[in-house]
Amino acid sequence: MFNIVLLEPRMPGNVGTIGRLAYATNSVLHLIKPYGFGDITEKEVRRAGLDYWQFLEVHEYENIEDFWAKHPFGDRHFLATTKTKQVYFDIQYNQNDYFYFGREDAGLPEELLMKSTQSCITIPMVDEARSLNIANSVSIIIYDAIRQNFNLFKVV
Repeated sequence: MFNIVLLEPRMPGNVGTIGRLAYATNSVLHLIKPYGFGDITEKEVRRAGLDYWQFLEVHEYENIEDFWAKHPFGDRHFLATTKTKQVYFDIQYNQNDYFYFGREDAGLPEELLMKSTQSCITIPMVDEARSLNIANSVSIIIYDAIRQNFNLFKVV
């Protein structure tokens, strides 16, 4: 239904948790290297993903250019960041949209955010909070996109 794009994830447990979410929401998970861990077969990924991983549609890419060669950047690509005032719930999402999430320690790179500032979205939080856990952020945004498109969502 939607595309979850993780750019250079650092924590295998987060990747596993997001993979489990992707499976539960019928979303596709796109993983862009380099990772901050070995590979997606590590036990921490498998443990967090439980037994869903084998059923998940997941794709790996060597870098962002490899990803864009297969999925050209466009106006249905949304960039989750704390560096914008545009809140995620002010956007109307469509089936097959792409949602990008950056490294746990750094977020999405500035040059990517500048590629399309109108595509940047944020989750509101108090000023004193630096950020949310990436798995929580993915959940919040994906489930709002599902809420907006619930008539298209197939509950298995």
